[in-house]
Amino acid sequence: MTLLGLLLLLALLPAASARSRHLPKAASDPVFGPRQVQGVLGGSVTVKCFYPPTPTNTHDRKYWCKQSGPRCVTLVATTYVAPGYQDRIALTDHPEEENFQVTISELGLGDRGIFQCGVGVNGRGLSHTVNVSIVEAPPVAEPAELFYLKLRSTWTVSCSFGKDTVDKRRYLCKKEKDGCRDIIDSSQKFDPAYRGRVLLTFEDPPGSFRVTMTQMDWEDTGLYYCGFDEFGDESKRKELDVFVYEDKNFPQLKTTVTGKTGSSVTFECLFEPVMKSSTRYLCKWREQGGCDRIIENTGYVKPGFEGRVALFQSPGDRTVSVLLNQLQAKDEGFYWCMSDELKELQSSTQLKVVEGEPELRVEKLVEARAGSRVDLTCSYPCKFYSYEKYWCRWNDTSCSMVPAQDQGLPGPGATCHTANKTVVLSFDPVTKGDEGWYWCGVKRDGVFGEAVAVKLLVSAGSDAKHSPELLDVDSSRESGAVHRGGAYSDAEVRKGAVPESSDESQGSNTLALVLGPLAGLILIAVTAFAVFRYRQLKRS
Repeated sequence: MTLLGLLLLLALLPAASARSRHLPKAASDPVFGPRQVQGVLGGSVTVKCFYPPTPTNTHDRKYWCKQSGPRCVTLVATTYVAPGYQDRIALTDHPEEENFQVTISELGLGDRGIFQCGVGVNGRGLSHTVNVSIVEAPPVAEPAELFYLKLRSTWTVSCSFGKDTVDKRRYLCKKEKDGCRDIIDSSQKFDPAYRGRVLLTFEDPPGSFRVTMTQMDWEDTGLYYCGFDEFGDESKRKELDVFVYEDKNFPQLKTTVTGKTGSSVTFECLFEPVMKSSTRYLCKWREQGGCDRIIENTGYVKPGFEGRVALFQSPGDRTVSVLLNQLQAKDEGFYWCMSDELKELQSSTQLKVVEGEPELRVEKLVEARAGSRVDLTCSYPCKFYSYEKYWCRWNDTSCSMVPAQDQGLPGPGATCHTANKTVVLSFDPVTKGDEGWYWCGVKRDGVFGEAVAVKLLVSAGSDAKHSPELLDVDSSRESGAVHRGGAYSDAEVRKGAVPESSDESQGSNTLALVLGPLAGLILIAVTAFAVFRYRQLKRS
């Protein structure tokens, strides 16, 4: 019985794992081109074929061959043209655009049939099949628009059908066995499976619209149609052929981030450093359509998000880190990294907010008098001991790092006291110009971790409020020397940040009460013994 169960298990395992092993054609044969091409007798056609831009593919042989039984006869290749095709066929490689083009002129009926465009050796390399047909006179069918997209990248397509379609329903659908599955339409109805990753926006001229779809996956390969409703007339739509392939150099970003209430999350966005003029922004996807902008690199911050969100650019790895702190349950949703250039670098991430407490602890609101000394203290747990800690001052374009004390720069200084696991930002003295938002955060290997915010208010009066555990305002400066940069000595900060507990004080008093009488008894015993010995010596 045991043997039978084992055999049954072994029979089921391959079937279960086969689904994960069998990747789509895009993974095993990433060359892509048109499915059908139609030309006019005596005219010309151009066929464009795409290939992954690997170093091997870039320098490898490209070819166009005609299927003849089991063989595929080469008509043109990188360094070859077949007899009979001289001066009427050409192959041009565009490796920077990830494609090569084959142009055939003086078309005859012999130019129709099944062809292959490919990279490498015929029949043993990477190839794509194209069906070429020849008609005697125009018109010819409009070819499908081709899209060659990287895995996890973003697809953007624009469709226009004229101003007469402004009041009609416009849509994007995907062809399936039983019809065309609606993805999204102009009334902002969308397929639930695409929630948070598809967006339809209207463009000029009137009647035009654009569809953006993020996080492109293998299953997104296929035929799509954009069009408008006109009594079921299929001629009122445009065919779009989408092919997804894997580029191992394309960054794979997180599709979901999770943060605790009151804490923070980081969205990683891609951008092209050489395009310094491009506008980059983070927006929140809306169920009713559109994407609500939160922050832009131009300095715009949505009202209500001041002190909560900041952009940090990292040109070295082509990313922008967007930090959002003081998380609330209503912040949950889908956030898009957008740019007005290089649409494929746009991305979307789902934010989930769970109950919990931030691991970094600060006083959220600090009020102080101008001219006094202020210490903003940020406590961190042992898990962040090896992380880089920082304080920064928030502004509408970023959060500027506060220079460390040992850099010897003027102004506030940030020091870390590992004994109490605190990072202290000191102002000595604090001025009205220091008022604003300050962030305390951690980083590891250049990647931003948790961050918390403090709002500092500076008044000229004497009614400032503070917490004795997290803020020390000392205008008299009678308690010893102050280091350059405005930070207390280690002993002073420990005293201010972590007060001695009452339990420790009671323990010290109890110990004194026990040791005092015991020492007295020992002294009496020693004195009595000395007197006894003295008398013995005197008698002798």
